[in-house]
This record gives sequence, C-alpha cells and structure tokens, in this order.
Amino acid sequence: MPLLLKALFLLILITSISCKIRKPKKYFNKVKEQKKHYDAIIVPGVPFLEESGKWSDIMKLRVKWAKFIWDKGYTDNIIFSGGAVYNKYSECKIMKLYAIETGIPAKNIYLDSTAEHSTENVYYSSCIALKNNWTKLALVTDPYQTKMLKRFLKKMKRKKGLIIDIIPSVYEYLTPSENDNYTIDSKKAISSNFIDIINTQSKIHRLKGTLGKNIDWNYCP
Repeated sequence: MPLLLKALFLLILITSISCKIRKPKKYFNKVKEQKKHYDAIIVPGVPFLEESGKWSDIMKLRVKWAKFIWDKGYTDNIIFSGGAVYNKYSECKIMKLYAIETGIPAKNIYLDSTAEHSTENVYYSSCIALKNNWTKLALVTDPYQTKMLKRFLKKMKRKKGLIIDIIPSVYEYLTPSENDNYTIDSKKAISSNFIDIINTQSKIHRLKGTLGKNIDWNYCP
C-alpha cells in the first residue's frame, strides 16, 4: 500500500506539473464567438501566503482572470471556493477581498468554504448554483488545474446533470499592473473552522479527496 500510495501521488504531481490545457485561447474565443453568458463562474481557491501576508501568483492569476471574464460581461456572478485547510485563512474569503478591490461588486460574489480539494471546489460550488437555479456555469482557473479537473467535470455531468464549460486563463490577456498590489484586511478572512488537513488527515484520505472520492453526491451543504 505505501508503494501504491507513493505512485499515485507521483502520478498526480507529474500531471499537475507537465499537463495543462493546450491552446487555452481557443476556449475563450469560443465563449466570445458564441456570445455565451453564464449564471456564474466557479473559481477554485488556493492558500493565502500567511508568512508574507500577500496573495500568491496563482491566486492573483485566478482572481484577475475572473475579473477579466466579469469585465467582458460573460457572467452574472462569481463563486469563489475553498476553506481554511492549510492555514487559518479561508481561501474563498481572501479571494473575495481581493476581488472587491479589483472592482467586482460584493453582491455578485458567492462563497463556498466547505471544499478542501479542487474536485470539491467544483462540487460544492455547484450546490450553490443549484440552490440559486443557476444552470449555465463555467470553471475559470489556470490551464493546469483546468486539465486536472476536466475528467471530473464529465463526472459532474453524469452525476448531477450539470454541464460546466471551461475557460482556462490566457496569460497574454492579463498584463501586469501597478495596481496588482492591493491592500486588504486579511483578518476578515480568518476562519474559526481551520482544519489543517496535513496534520489531521491521513495521506490516503487526502488522496481520495484530491480524486473526489470523499464527496457525498446526495449531500449539499
């Protein structure tokens, strides 16, 4: 079992590093050409850099890409997903604080603080969507995570009947700006439900979570 577990973790690592959606621009162009419009876009979280008190490059990319899609008028709402699982800061709340600073209205931002893994980001965000009768959804994140979740999105279609489009980020559309260094009050994102999955969950349990095996498909919070 230990060898099998290590092999599975290595496979996930290799996938996350070497595999990404090819030609992400074509997905955005499809949205543009077909004049698609979504009830909501799903944006998975990433841990806040507690030591520096700043957002990581990955979080910045995901929030800025969500802002880009918002500014283009392709969505009515944004769902940020991610709980406090690696440190005391709720990922979705931190992302909301930054999103508001970029100019996205707070009233159009919804939060899922239940998810511990990428697959759960999608699933629990879909619960929010279903409760609001939203059926036109898209996953908006970086090309690497998009690739990792593409198979899970097919499972979402089978299990929940939801078709979730993908709009991986196009780096060339996101030019650096002096305004990227936003100031937020990170204390507002401190969670009382910090889980610390590294020290409280076994590797096999976390692996199952990564693969979406811990999801109860009959339950929505």
